[in-house]
Amino acid sequence: MNSILKEIKFKNEPILKYLASSNERAELEAEITKMKNSFLDIPIIIGGKEIRTSDKGQCRLPHDHNKIIGEYCKAGKEETKLAIKEALDAKSKWESIPWESRVSIFLKAAELASGPWRAKLNAATMLTQSKTYKQAEIDSACELIDFLNFNAHALQQIYSDQPISSKGVWNRTEYRPLEGFVFAVSPFNFTSIAANLPSAPAMAGNTVLWKPASNSVYSAYTVYKLLQEAGLPEGVINFIPGNAGVISSTVLSSEYLSGIHFTGSTQVFCDLWASVGNNLANYRTFPRLVGETGGKNFVIAHPSTDRKSLVKGLIDGAFEYQGQKCSAASRAYISKSVWDDIKDDLIKKANDIKVDNIEEIDTFMGAVIDKKAFNTIVEYIEYARESAEAEILAGGEYDDSQGYFIKPTIILTDNPKFKTMEEEIFGPVLTVYLYEDGKYSETLRLCDSTSKYGLTGSIFSTDRYAIEEAQKVLTHSAGNFYINVRPTGAVVGQQPFGGSRLSGTNDKAGSKINMMRWISPRVIKENLL
Repeated sequence: MNSILKEIKFKNEPILKYLASSNERAELEAEITKMKNSFLDIPIIIGGKEIRTSDKGQCRLPHDHNKIIGEYCKAGKEETKLAIKEALDAKSKWESIPWESRVSIFLKAAELASGPWRAKLNAATMLTQSKTYKQAEIDSACELIDFLNFNAHALQQIYSDQPISSKGVWNRTEYRPLEGFVFAVSPFNFTSIAANLPSAPAMAGNTVLWKPASNSVYSAYTVYKLLQEAGLPEGVINFIPGNAGVISSTVLSSEYLSGIHFTGSTQVFCDLWASVGNNLANYRTFPRLVGETGGKNFVIAHPSTDRKSLVKGLIDGAFEYQGQKCSAASRAYISKSVWDDIKDDLIKKANDIKVDNIEEIDTFMGAVIDKKAFNTIVEYIEYARESAEAEILAGGEYDDSQGYFIKPTIILTDNPKFKTMEEEIFGPVLTVYLYEDGKYSETLRLCDSTSKYGLTGSIFSTDRYAIEEAQKVLTHSAGNFYINVRPTGAVVGQQPFGGSRLSGTNDKAGSKINMMRWISPRVIKENLL
């Protein structure tokens, strides 16, 4: 039976409130208790089959690092080779089924995530990534659901885009998947991104090797089980947690590598890119490289700034989810007149933030992800504490005796090129530089030239000319530019996300742009006369 779908409609998933007497709160608390009192044995999954190895990693709670709720098997070289084989074996059958049949699997996964799987996804994210219920609901429920639904919507639009035909000729475009397999490498900080990186190429007909971050395997495995319940066929997405170097070296040497879908550190993506370049002569096709990496995201406050909005933007932008967002506000350029008005309020609000166990409903910040991240962030704080060019105005305290807790920290510097103004920290640290009110234009140019990144940024001003000037000067400084709001919180379908410079390839997750990267069009011309 043939049919042509005119449109797959898209609507963002509503955010639940988790009020004290609500069903969703009771379900979430029950799931958290269940997970904490259980132990999950996580296998490698290749070709739909569970594989176990003796090399294992642990699933710890960052806010209670002595608590282990699972362990996962690590894939090695042989398992990775097997995953490549299974992905290639599954490809012909997967890409040849009607696209509606592929899409229906992910639409079903979205419905499951919206209903019976919601508490499970959020609880896994809260526990193993130390997210509050608010941050988890936005991420592992709403954004995950939005990615699945929006990508189906975008794919239908792409497939509907056909060329014109002249008299006696019928032109059409076939949107093929890529020829080999796609390597998806996901980060620890967003379950929604971990779900999107393998599922977007798969929805377009590709088969995938998925390597999740080692410190979020638990939530990634929960996503994989969700996809399995939705009907994902064997071999379409192969789940291979493990050592990044071992897995990547095997994947990148395969002649059938056709794409990399990556979110993570700039250095790792640079290494992947360099390895692909060194292997170009070995590949059957030029691999598509899609990456979203680091950021040194800015906030600029013009003298006309609404003070209350700015304080909220700085607190939320810098300290939500412990600053472990690639979009988090990390450097602020504030006019001296504005600073005089907001300093006390900003410091008070930062010091009043509750940093604690994420299970407590009023906690604003949990723990940073692991010991390595904790040590790195602490080094930056101590560098600022010992420097004559900086002063710690709020926070600067930390404790890893039970969990990897770091207080929200505000640093004031008189050096616009100070280390914490230039380098990505990926933690709850905001550095402020003050400028003379009359030097706004110079400060914009300073902001643009300071960072090698170009991910997100905000301008706070009620002066339209100042806003327009910022947009012009900072054209290449941010792929997502915000006006009078924090530089975080992009919503799928509303603010497609990504940056350039060393922040990535700017292929805009949550847009048709990203979905096009997993497609290789073929144009067909048929002569009718």
